[in-house]
Amino acid sequence: MPTPEASAATVLQVQLLHPDAVAPSRARAGDAGHDLRAVAGATIPPDAHAVIPTGIAIALPPGIAGLVTPRSGLAAEHGITLVNTPGLIDPDYRGEIKVILRNEGARRFTVEPGDRIAQLLLVPFWAPEIEVVRVLTGTERGDAGFGSSGRR
Repeated sequence: MPTPEASAATVLQVQLLHPDAVAPSRARAGDAGHDLRAVAGATIPPDAHAVIPTGIAIALPPGIAGLVTPRSGLAAEHGITLVNTPGLIDPDYRGEIKVILRNEGARRFTVEPGDRIAQLLLVPFWAPEIEVVRVLTGTERGDAGFGSSGRR
């Protein structure tokens, strides 16, 4: 659950670290993710990856994390995803956001400066104290794992 400070935050501070950097933005008002853009180009061969700088840093409020997620259009059209999907930005990180793109497609993929390469999703998180116990509290499901609810 977010802290009161995070709940009250309505502005995300963004620092532009590069002359060509662009602040994260949403294409439509209903979009959950803010597009992240490249400030440098790269060509990524099939089955390879590249670290792409965005030229921005952000100041997340306490209780909010940033998840860097793939763009569905790049995945569907070119097989481009993220190596560490989702990438996690902790609220105390103030360095440049970089995106690790991976080419799962059959052709090399070229990133140009200004291209939208990933999305930033801002989410509340819970970071409780950890307590080791001998036995967990019970539930109706218990330890029934994969496939336990059936296929149909």
